[in-house]
Amino acid sequence: MTFSRILRDHRISTPCRKGNLQRELTRRNARRVVHAALLASLALVTVLSARAQDKKDANLRTVHGSVVDKDENPVASSAVYLLNVKTQSMQTHISDDAGNYSFSRLDPNEDYQIHAEHGELMSAVRTISSYDSRNDIEIVLNLSHPKPAN
Repeated sequence: MTFSRILRDHRISTPCRKGNLQRELTRRNARRVVHAALLASLALVTVLSARAQDKKDANLRTVHGSVVDKDENPVASSAVYLLNVKTQSMQTHISDDAGNYSFSRLDPNEDYQIHAEHGELMSAVRTISSYDSRNDIEIVLNLSHPKPAN
């Protein structure tokens, strides 16, 4: 391989001595190695954070069930309220046509209260305790109580 071809192949526009060319090629190779190491590190961090998120998701809990009337028939379009007792934040879900509802990604270290309302009826308020070790909790909410007057 000739010196001029090396210059042309490596896009060095200004003529230089052979030693300068070798130093330039060494610098370029070093940059490539550094870039490859950075990309590999980034990929490793991405994989590790995804695994950590999967482990965290595995520890979260889901509360699901159905809303039924006094005759155990499913009640569609019922409002289901989930209250975080500590933060007082409320989540709401509307039951589907089969009366089903679901709340997911709940912190197992928090206590919750859940109840349903439909028309003039409501269910009893049920407590989901942080001491309950289940990650998948099913609760049937029975619309059997009249709503309290405002």
